[in-house]
Amino acid sequence: MKNRNQKEREQKIRRAVKKGLSISLCAVLVGGFSAAAYEGVNAVTGWGTDQVSAASHKVELVQTASEESSAGKGSLDVSSIVEEAMPSVVSITTKSIQEVQDIYSMFGGYGYIPQEREVQGSGSGIIIGQNDEELLVVTNYHVVEGADTLSVSFVDGEVYEASVKGFDEDKDLAVVAVPLSDISGDTMDQIKIAAIGNSDDLKVGEQVVAIGNALGYGQSVTTGIVSAKNRQLNEDVQSVEEAADAENGVNLIQTDAAINPGNSGGALLNMNGEVVGINSAKLASTEVEGMGYAIAITDVKDVLEQLMNETTRDRLEEDAHGVLSITGQSVSDEASQVYGIPEGVRVAEVTKDGAADKAGIKENDIITSFDGKDVTGIEQLVELLNYYAPGEEVEVTVASLGNGKYEEETLTVTLDEQQSSEDSQSEKSDGDDKDSSKDSEDGNSIVDDWENNNNGLRFGEGW
Repeated sequence: MKNRNQKEREQKIRRAVKKGLSISLCAVLVGGFSAAAYEGVNAVTGWGTDQVSAASHKVELVQTASEESSAGKGSLDVSSIVEEAMPSVVSITTKSIQEVQDIYSMFGGYGYIPQEREVQGSGSGIIIGQNDEELLVVTNYHVVEGADTLSVSFVDGEVYEASVKGFDEDKDLAVVAVPLSDISGDTMDQIKIAAIGNSDDLKVGEQVVAIGNALGYGQSVTTGIVSAKNRQLNEDVQSVEEAADAENGVNLIQTDAAINPGNSGGALLNMNGEVVGINSAKLASTEVEGMGYAIAITDVKDVLEQLMNETTRDRLEEDAHGVLSITGQSVSDEASQVYGIPEGVRVAEVTKDGAADKAGIKENDIITSFDGKDVTGIEQLVELLNYYAPGEEVEVTVASLGNGKYEEETLTVTLDEQQSSEDSQSEKSDGDDKDSSKDSEDGNSIVDDWENNNNGLRFGEGW
């Protein structure tokens, strides 16, 4: 009995010793883990032993991290860039007279008289220069195309009338001018010329900022990245492809920054606040999201300088602009490629003793340039004439076929006044089979494409 009690006491003592050793071992392991965890956190965060007290204040640590990275945080906060650039961006409002479409005009109701109304459009622009008399603003050509009047609103909200100084339809660029004499001193103090950057230096993935008059509501700001470079927009099929040759198109920057109607002509900025692109287009589709485009500023630098130095012109009244006194037809891209005919306007008929006749322009000549601007179609030529008054001398380049090839010659043409429709008809013989159903603004027949010419003329015939 005694031996059994003694054995029980010995077993209790051994169990107590084991329990104590287990507790000690656990304490050592927990302590070791805690120390290792503490050292690991120190190694990751860079905290030292003298920062232990700071580590317990999480709010201060977040604030400290924010302060340390705020100087280079531009990817999140672009307010300073916008504040610096906004005085260089303007809103543009256009007004034009257009025919109203209704059921009678659509189905050709007998005796229908077309109704006209004033249509207002909106866009954006960038202040890019100044001469002795004018403040110069660049925008897209499609913003001012066909506009009878233009007005520019600056950052202070003041609105001033403007005129077209020059445009390049192919590049979708235009420069408008505001007389310095019209601009108040207060407005001049609040606006400035934009800083121009180098679009060639942009990198895919780099952040950009777009500023423009979205939907005509006033200036707004969107941000995004450079999604791609060297893109070209195919206007005919609304598709974009990689640019193979910038000479034959407009080099575009693709961005996911929102570019909506009214943004056209606005600024695309890099993170230095410099203009690297002119917002131009958005590929619209239910299947496409976040694909906006801007004209690369470096690629059009020479074009802009040329437009900035042209003569400022106002669009003249419909019956007040000068004419060449010809009948013309567009040379299509297909005809140019297949038959080697220069792109431009084929002279189908020359009015005797008219402006073109006196200058030496002949039938079947191809007008390729008007006052230094390339001409690719009849609509473009008519649009250019809207800015030139009768009596003005204009240099016109024509390509004439001789010895099996086309040779260009530049002639000086003094524009005629427009003839009334009665005078124009009286000059035509009764047997004239020219298409007179499509009259241009100067009383001359316009045919968009030889294949659609009602008089039966086809490619290569009549030469």
